[in-house]
Amino acid sequence: MKLAINRVHSPVTALGYGRRLGIWTQGCPLACRGCMSRDTWDPAAGAEVAVEALADLWGQAVRDGADGLTVSGGEPLTQPAALAAFLELAHEIRGEAEREIDLLVYTGYEESELGEDQLAAVRHADVLITGRYEVARPTRLIWRGSAGQRMLIRTELGERRYRPYVDHEPERSPMQVTADERGVWLIGVPGEGTLPALERALRSRGVEARHPTWRP
Repeated sequence: MKLAINRVHSPVTALGYGRRLGIWTQGCPLACRGCMSRDTWDPAAGAEVAVEALADLWGQAVRDGADGLTVSGGEPLTQPAALAAFLELAHEIRGEAEREIDLLVYTGYEESELGEDQLAAVRHADVLITGRYEVARPTRLIWRGSAGQRMLIRTELGERRYRPYVDHEPERSPMQVTADERGVWLIGVPGEGTLPALERALRSRGVEARHPTWRP
């Protein structure tokens, strides 16, 4: 079984507790206005990766000391069967470690919208961050981009690690910048006005942001 993937990165420090493996799935039918990751919308783009290969990457991240796994997108729950298969393997691998390791999944769907197959896909997730991104409803809550998004804690581990963050508003949203052969990209949930400010700062230094993923 294969999961359509946009990118994988480690360590991720801006989308959950500690140092993490981050996986961004490919394909999103929700197409929220103002989304910073329009490159993840097209289900025909990206690459199809065997869940066993992703599990190998996760196993290496665990051996390297990862505190958790974050699955974002795109919309991961448009691929419930493949996501379920991968998270089952991820859960087994973390169970072999001698420390606590959490699984966090982002979805643009509300909890009430999830079908049985989607709920089954995330049964091992300690935390779900749910809800559409709404550009007109900014929030300062950590790891969320708009006021309607919710952090749902689903396990005892999730309770211990994430309860302090449910209402946490950091002075600055945690962000990472990295580069690869595809260009420069941002990891995290930028605060209100961050992306336009970034473009202005680049222009003032004579740098053009070509085809930024948050522009049509």
